[in-house]
Amino acid sequence: MVYIFGNWKCNPTNLKKAKEIFYTIEKNFKGNKKVNVAVFPPFVFLNSLNSEKVKKGAQDVFWEKQGAFTGEISPLMLKDAGCRYCLVGHSERRYIIGENNEIIEKKLRSCLENKIVPILCFGEREKVSFGKVKIEIKEQLKFLINYKSFKNVILAYEPVFSIGTGLVCDTSHINDVLNFLKNELNIKYKVLYGGSLNSKNCQEILEKCDINGFLVGGASLKTREFLKIIEIAEKYAKSKEK
Repeated sequence: MVYIFGNWKCNPTNLKKAKEIFYTIEKNFKGNKKVNVAVFPPFVFLNSLNSEKVKKGAQDVFWEKQGAFTGEISPLMLKDAGCRYCLVGHSERRYIIGENNEIIEKKLRSCLENKIVPILCFGEREKVSFGKVKIEIKEQLKFLINYKSFKNVILAYEPVFSIGTGLVCDTSHINDVLNFLKNELNIKYKVLYGGSLNSKNCQEILEKCDINGFLVGGASLKTREFLKIIEIAEKYAKSKEK
């Protein structure tokens, strides 16, 4: 299974455009058992976007089911809106909003308890030596190391220096990170890659890296580009069957 997930972030600014993007993707994606497509729109659009082929995810969640928490969105609300997935610990939440590991772990646990698959984001903030990269990643994922019983977690490796900068991460570095997770941290969840991803670089990453798909940012708002990425994933999945 290849996962192609689109994180819309704080875009677009109106429902009309959100529907245009979503239903163009829905119309042109024929459905494929080997490719799982989902989009993560802003909360306000979730109830208006529905499809059996294109799944939905949320960009964030609060860890309590309900209560006096002004401005928060609970996992039960996400389930009611048809969300199957939820991003947790995205770098923009970590470094702009100030979320720490304690908050991120609460959100991850809340997703799992309420049958929502969390997409746990991680990645180094700057280009540094790989020794420092390992220290930073180990700190971000330490609660996964301590609790081996977590099930149905998907990881998304997003080096912050690659997000929205056009600096896609080198495939050898992605593989170094994947090997570090499996061989040194003994973390063996599915892993997606994200960071300046587009239809020109995604095939090389699929072919050279042992990943399970992509968390696409800006390109997921460009329907033709996102559909090209899906098409490449479909061809790759089909080639693996041979």
